[in-house]
Amino acid sequence: MSGTLYLVATPIGNLEDMTFRAVRVLNEVDLIAAEDTRNSIKLLNHFEIKTPMTSYHEHNKYEKATELVSKLLQGTDVAVITDAGTPGISDPGEELVKQCYEAGIKVVPIPGACAAINALIASGRDTRRFAFEAFLPVDKKERKYVFEELKTETRTIIIYEAPHRLTKTIRELREELGNRNITVCRELTKKHETFFNTTLEKAYNFYTENEPKGECIIVIEALSFSDIEADERKKWEELTVEQHLKMYMEQGMDKKEATKQVAKDRGVPKREIYDIAINL
Repeated sequence: MSGTLYLVATPIGNLEDMTFRAVRVLNEVDLIAAEDTRNSIKLLNHFEIKTPMTSYHEHNKYEKATELVSKLLQGTDVAVITDAGTPGISDPGEELVKQCYEAGIKVVPIPGACAAINALIASGRDTRRFAFEAFLPVDKKERKYVFEELKTETRTIIIYEAPHRLTKTIRELREELGNRNITVCRELTKKHETFFNTTLEKAYNFYTENEPKGECIIVIEALSFSDIEADERKKWEELTVEQHLKMYMEQGMDKKEATKQVAKDRGVPKREIYDIAINL
């Protein structure tokens, strides 16, 4: 019988956030796959966990996942932990889970701290729908593509960023998305935890003069549907109503259909367009 893979969430700063279940599972499994064994040994020592560890990180995630799957198939129970937070969320774990499913191995999540969710619920932004972007791409072309997508994002956006890159990223977001409302969350669950509810412009000015410290999460206000509609209508303002009507009529619409579509595009009553249409 094959073993079980446990995805164990660990504290993101405050050790009191370690769950009883997480401690029990880490004690009971045969092997712990840790993102950084040097870092994780401190956590295990604190909770007096003696289970053997092996290294499982971003740079060996494919070959090590294959090795761990082999052990699991032989009946070894394995727990995955990262330096902080939930495995698979901007941390190693995803590849191993995929290989486990392909091999028919049971996967069990052990919930706990997740920086993105903690930042979201304390940000003051809409929590019903959100888009988790993690760290933005370093490649300029790919980064530009992501910014283009975010411009019309109607969900609250969550972005991770290192302190030495925070000011640059906020500047880029301001240039690409406009001066959105944001909350900068720093040092979550730690002594100097802060939530800076502000705008992209004010945040840029502040961090230009005050060097940020600690891991940061930027929670960005979504673009509202009314904002999107306003932007769409603004595009049509470049055409006169007559040009707008003729455009649709040249595409095969009759005058009635064109009138209805132009009114919809411009967000005005049909009668306003009809008075112009009858004179075409």
